[in-house]
Amino acid sequence: MTIQRRQMPAIGVEDVPKGKGRIQVAALCWRNRDGGPRILLVTSRDTGRWVLPKGWPIDGLTAAEAAAREAWEEAGIEGKLRKKPLGRFAYHKYLGPEKAVPCVVDIFALKVKSMADNFPESGQRKRKWFTAEEAAARVDEPELKALLRSFAPKGQGDTPQPREH
Repeated sequence: MTIQRRQMPAIGVEDVPKGKGRIQVAALCWRNRDGGPRILLVTSRDTGRWVLPKGWPIDGLTAAEAAAREAWEEAGIEGKLRKKPLGRFAYHKYLGPEKAVPCVVDIFALKVKSMADNFPESGQRKRKWFTAEEAAARVDEPELKALLRSFAPKGQGDTPQPREH
């Protein structure tokens, strides 16, 4: 189901005054395939846009653990979690057709170890693997686009980081 909404201008993290935005967490789910990293995107339930699995912080879990839980619930992904954020981006979270709140999203890398067919939101979302450039072209948020374009695993190890420009 696609919801029509009033288009808000893009925002950046610096546009959200401290204490005025809501905090969310996201998982950047990735794996190496065909000579490079592939990033998993899921569709949002309301608009069908391509997004990272993301949600609100969860009491009793660290931000990274909450991001991993979102990866499981929205995409059926389990893996090796990086506890330090890769970066952050800002966007408007729509709470209704005419109401939006600014959110700042902390992004945690999760190297995929397994991918289930049956998971809590499996009937509500699509999921698809993309190259970093393809993923960046499909998301709306400018800061997330930049982070995805620069994403690369560090050396041959499992610790991803944004590429140096």
